[in-house]
Order: sequence, then structure tokens, then C-alpha cells
Amino acid sequence: MRRMLLALLVGLWAGPTLAEGERAGNFDYYVMSLSWSSAWCELEGDARDDPQCDPGRGLTFVLHGLWPQYEDGWPSWCRTVQRDPSRAETAAMADIMGGSGLAFYQWKKHGRCAGLAAPDYFATARQAFGSIAVPPLFSRVSKDLTLPASVIEAAFLEANPGMTRDQVTVTCSDGLIQEVRICLTPDLDPRRCGADVIRDCTLKDAVLEAVR
Repeated sequence: MRRMLLALLVGLWAGPTLAEGERAGNFDYYVMSLSWSSAWCELEGDARDDPQCDPGRGLTFVLHGLWPQYEDGWPSWCRTVQRDPSRAETAAMADIMGGSGLAFYQWKKHGRCAGLAAPDYFATARQAFGSIAVPPLFSRVSKDLTLPASVIEAAFLEANPGMTRDQVTVTCSDGLIQEVRICLTPDLDPRRCGADVIRDCTLKDAVLEAVR
């Protein structure tokens, strides 16, 4: 009995249970994830010998994904009648996503849930990415910086007048600034993030790694 109660409490603390294989096109808003390329390379890309992490590429915040989202939770690996993108279609996203492999993975896990054909989903993701100004000062980060995540958020708010703090959140992982996540309506207008998205990194000494 005690074990059953403990399992129940753990389930409640874990947050919303997320299913997989939901119906495509059923979502409330998008979360656009912009990952700091150097952090992604440190945490994942270097181990894969990913071309995104080659020295001299000069990547700052790249499009990690455009994720259909519920007000609480999110769909993934959705059922769709749409065909998967061709290699040419995923390769065409490498300029803003860092590589074609990520583009294909994001389509499979998240893109199918948008209810769009792959070319239309990628076009929507490109439009979303183009609608947000990445502060140019980040391209000048030539050495590791230690700073609170709120500084990153403030830079994005300054570069995007009209966007408010409840529409953007900054995440961290293993002490590194990881992503800036911006919440958008299906029409790609900034909107308030849901309660499960809005939580910011609270580290006062997170590291923004130098641009490679």
C-alpha cells in the first residue's frame, strides 16, 4: 500500500502525462525553440561529430524546432497522412537549423502534429524564425560569459519591441544557457506561454559559451 501511494505521488509531481501518436492538427499554440548552438554542441553535438559544431561556423541562436503545444502539455509523434520530407527539403533548412538531420527529427516528433504538409511546416518554421530578431550582440560572444538567464531574456525583449516577458522563456542545462523559447499563436503572433512552458532558468551564474 505504501509503495502504491508513493508511486501515485511521484506521478502527480511529474506533471502532465503526455501521450504519443495524437491526431495531427490538434493543438493550441506553437513554442519556437531557439538553441544556443555552442551549448547544443557541448551537450549533444560534439559526441555525434555533428557538422553544426565545426569550428568557424559562427552560429548563435539557431532554430531548434517549432513545436505544436497544448495549453497544458504537448502532442508528439502524431498520426498524419502527409509524406515525410525529402532529403532536399530537410537540407534546405540547414541554414537556420544548423543541419538537415535535426530538421528531419523535428518533423517526425513535432512537425507532423501541426497538420501541415512537410514543405508547409518548414515554410511556417522559417517564417516564425524570421519574425523574431536575434540580437546581433550575441555574434560577438568570443569567450564564455557567466550571467543570469534574465540578461538573455532582456536582450530579446529589447530587440523585439512589443514582446513581453510572459511570451518568452530562457532554459538552461548543466549550468549552460540552452534555449530561448518564444510562444506564438497558430498565426505566428507572440502570445503568453502556458504554465508548463513559462518557467525560466533561475541560475544566477549560467554560462553562455563562446561562439564557435
